[in-house]
Amino acid sequence: MQQITRINHIGLRVSDFEVSRDFYAQLGFETITGPGGPEPVAIVEHPCGININFILNANQDDNTNQLMDVPVKHTGYTHVALEISDKDQVLTRLAELNIPLSGEPMNHPTGTSFFIRDPDGNVIEFIEYKGLAAFK
Repeated sequence: MQQITRINHIGLRVSDFEVSRDFYAQLGFETITGPGGPEPVAIVEHPCGININFILNANQDDNTNQLMDVPVKHTGYTHVALEISDKDQVLTRLAELNIPLSGEPMNHPTGTSFFIRDPDGNVIEFIEYKGLAAFK
């Protein structure tokens, strides 16, 4: 479908707005609006244009990620990948913020990736992307 131009936003159900807002603020996201509406929803945006809608109606007792942390492999979105320009600077900044990696950085034909978890256990990948040239 040629009319699709980009991803508009990512919807992310969270358990605590303030905790999530503060965590994502460390990654450069700013609160745009909310929380408001029947769910309610709050919107944060990064200066690069990435927009996340925090859906504030999580009601589970733990933060086990049902797509990543259980033996049964459910269908669904498992993570978001944020493209970065300098992996060493991002790794240094995450260490300064005491945000642990979920495993070691991985080199692959398209670049280098590493993962973190947000306060609700949602997986975030950072990728220093080199492109698809390795597959051609």
